[in-house]
Amino acid sequence: MKSRNLIIIIVVALILLFNALYILDEKEQAIITQFGEPMGDAVVKAGLHIKVPFIQKVHYFEKRIMEWDGDAKEIPTSDKRYIWIDTFSRWKIVDPLKFYETTRFESAAHGRLDDIISGITRDIISSNKLIEIVRNSNRKMEFTEEYEESRQEEVLEEMIKQGREAISDSIFEEARRKVAEYGIEMIDVGVKRLNYNEEVQSKVYERMISERQKIAAKYRSEGQGKSAEILGMLKKDLDRIESQAYQQAQEIQGKADAEAIKIYADAYNRDPAFYELLKTLETYKETMDGKNTLIMTTDSDFYKFLKGSK
Repeated sequence: MKSRNLIIIIVVALILLFNALYILDEKEQAIITQFGEPMGDAVVKAGLHIKVPFIQKVHYFEKRIMEWDGDAKEIPTSDKRYIWIDTFSRWKIVDPLKFYETTRFESAAHGRLDDIISGITRDIISSNKLIEIVRNSNRKMEFTEEYEESRQEEVLEEMIKQGREAISDSIFEEARRKVAEYGIEMIDVGVKRLNYNEEVQSKVYERMISERQKIAAKYRSEGQGKSAEILGMLKKDLDRIESQAYQQAQEIQGKADAEAIKIYADAYNRDPAFYELLKTLETYKETMDGKNTLIMTTDSDFYKFLKGSK
């Protein structure tokens, strides 16, 4: 009986001991509550800690830097340009006790951050012009030669009073001040993406397409002009070569004809009768065939050599 009671006492003691001890990881911090009320300061030191078993409860909170990523929101600028702003931030819990008293859970903290950062972003963006949000300095904008020739309207350069970084810093400072009351330290706030709304996007894309088409037409026109110039030079060179070849061919043909005439003349001078016979035979060969019909009188000189063959 005594051993049985001893075992029960040991089991109860172990249960109490295990419930009284808790381990805090290096990346965690915690507060102790008793019947829902915080007891003392936050526990931030990693290691083995003790609490009142069953009565006190441990609430763990992240000690590392966490990220908040908001949804993209459509916001009008002061010059009535509707744009989409997608923001993000990094934050951490620096006062777990205050964080527990105001938000209790990280999911609730994300909701508070969404309301605070989105509201501040909307207020600051709507009070500034689009160029202030996009540009960061008064550096003179430089355009390519093609864009200068194809753009449809004159670009008016406005003076930047704050710039993109100053606006981001003002959003961060305002958000940092407001989230401090929740035991949160804001590390930074930034704009992840900035874009026009769909209606303005389509107009911007149409203008970009029109400008690119003008640039392409300019390149095609220049290419066609260059092609015509090259083809003209080619035609000129071809005509010159053909002219020189024709002149050279005529010279060669003239020399050949003169040489042939000279040979014929020499042959005729040596034996006129024989030359006449050869030329007459050539004429017979060219005129007498199965397709041609020649009607002459019998006393024609055309057949005098045939007549004399008797």
